[in-house]
Amino acid sequence: MRIAIIGSAGYIAGYLYERLSKSKEIETLWRIGRGEKADFLLDLYYPEKFDYSVLKSIDYIIFTAAVSGPDRCADEYDACWRINVDGTRYFIQNAVNMGCRVIFFSSDAVYGDIPGYVYSEEMETRAKTPYGRMKKAIEDDFKMNPLFKAIRLSYVVSVKDRFVSYCLECLKSRGEAEIFHPFYRNCITISDVGKIVEWLFQNWTVFPYTFLNAAGTELVSRVRIADEINRITNRRLKFKIISPDERFFLNRPQFTQMESKYLYTYHIINRQTFSQKFQNELEGFICRQEVRM
Repeated sequence: MRIAIIGSAGYIAGYLYERLSKSKEIETLWRIGRGEKADFLLDLYYPEKFDYSVLKSIDYIIFTAAVSGPDRCADEYDACWRINVDGTRYFIQNAVNMGCRVIFFSSDAVYGDIPGYVYSEEMETRAKTPYGRMKKAIEDDFKMNPLFKAIRLSYVVSVKDRFVSYCLECLKSRGEAEIFHPFYRNCITISDVGKIVEWLFQNWTVFPYTFLNAAGTELVSRVRIADEINRITNRRLKFKIISPDERFFLNRPQFTQMESKYLYTYHIINRQTFSQKFQNELEGFICRQEVRM
């Protein structure tokens, strides 16, 4: 297989590159983006400047690039739309024209904010936030194309995600973490995201659906994540709970409960508790840092 990852500077892209680089089945693995480690430079603000002929030799494209900050997407709407929609659409259209299969990283933000709803792949998307509307625009453009599939990410937990890394830094410095609450998502670990991508490589033609929700089985708050860190580290993290101001929830719902009809019926990932998956994600890191804490 010949793979290209779009968005080489992001932490999820970095994880996928490291993971896929160990696979003996992948003969080509390129990073395309604006980062220093990129094999080919791509600026989605000017996507027409990219040499699309290099994609002729690529089988799969993992498209992770985006301006993902919900507040920035609201505050700089036109500039972010140009990257997240216009530039992304231009690149993906050229990629599928070359015969590439595209795995697009979307978001649970496409569903909107309907109190009490549990969103599945078959539900209508009613994105309300600017970031959600941008992801939905790409989904709508390519949903009928057999070379396009979208993974709708819930919050992706890892030692390098913004919140967990903040808590671990507070743990290391013996500082007190400030945790916004309420804020709930069906968190999924980054290792499970890697498994989903690898599964799609092997099962593209037998999986007939365009959309796949990457969601855990439990609705998890940031307070729960902090409690899990304390469980794993014997209660070393100090934190206080803070109620966010109204602006915080203008661009992100308090609750987004998402499930998948396919992740477990197709045996793409294992059904485990959040506690089990989170501990597996952190325990190696915690052991390496134990002497320093």
